[in-house]
Amino acid sequence: MAVRLRELIRAVRACKTAAEERDVIAKESAALREAFREQDPRYRHRNIAKLMYIHMLGYPTHFGQMETLKLIAANGFPEKRIGYLGLMLLLDERQEVLMLVTNSVKMDLNNHKNQFIVGLALAALGNICSAEMARDLSPDIERLLESSNPYIRKKAALCTIRVLKKNPELIEEFQDKAADLLHDKNQGVALSGVTLMLQLCLMQPQVIERYRQHVPKLCTMLRSLLQVGCAVASFASRRLERVLCLWFHSCQQKRQLGNSCTMASTSWLRPYEAEWCEQQCKELLIALVAAIEHGSNLAGCGAAPAGWFLSRA
Repeated sequence: MAVRLRELIRAVRACKTAAEERDVIAKESAALREAFREQDPRYRHRNIAKLMYIHMLGYPTHFGQMETLKLIAANGFPEKRIGYLGLMLLLDERQEVLMLVTNSVKMDLNNHKNQFIVGLALAALGNICSAEMARDLSPDIERLLESSNPYIRKKAALCTIRVLKKNPELIEEFQDKAADLLHDKNQGVALSGVTLMLQLCLMQPQVIERYRQHVPKLCTMLRSLLQVGCAVASFASRRLERVLCLWFHSCQQKRQLGNSCTMASTSWLRPYEAEWCEQQCKELLIALVAAIEHGSNLAGCGAAPAGWFLSRA
């Protein structure tokens, strides 16, 4: 049995000369050929992983291409993951052996049990599919654009870009599909739809007039990025965090009071200036300190006086 991948990497790194490296790679390549002849499926994924490492070092790996296709045809996700990675790394669209994997890819595109297997097939098609594969599998990709799973819709939209580059005559079939993705609630899917629409406009400028009606929708999407629920500017977050830290350090019992303060202050985060957020946070904390000083139920937390807080905030 051949060595593990980490052992091969360690042996290559220990080589002091190029000749020593070539000897190590030659011995490992011979061991891989012998393992491929034995047709042992237990270590096939490990052997393909080492084959990819040898390929990245610049050595020939054509003898393991068929083993990569066998991994893709396996049932398990771990095997398919290595198989598709090997497919994208060891093969390209110019090799005839690529056509042998079309049926396996089609079966994976129709997998209803594991979304990640579908994602692997779409990622592979988006990287190395030939014109023939794109033409044969375009109906499946078009169907996946309407999938109920946003992960699959996003992958299918990105894969469509490669399909259209290989078969520009399919542009008409995907024009409306790309525009429909703009209305998706998932931002990743919407972004993929925008990318697909941009590619369509570059390939066929006549589409621009057809997509002009979607400009208000794009403006709405850009405006929504500034509304509640989206990321706040980093400088505002840092200033708010500084004020909260001052409060937390002034209390001995941080858990209950600190959580209440955090929940209340984060509800104020709006698309306004950082000064506004900081001022609102100060007002809440001053009120809490005043309640403590007047002997309310929060007394006993060991809070500092309000003047101490104001002088440091």
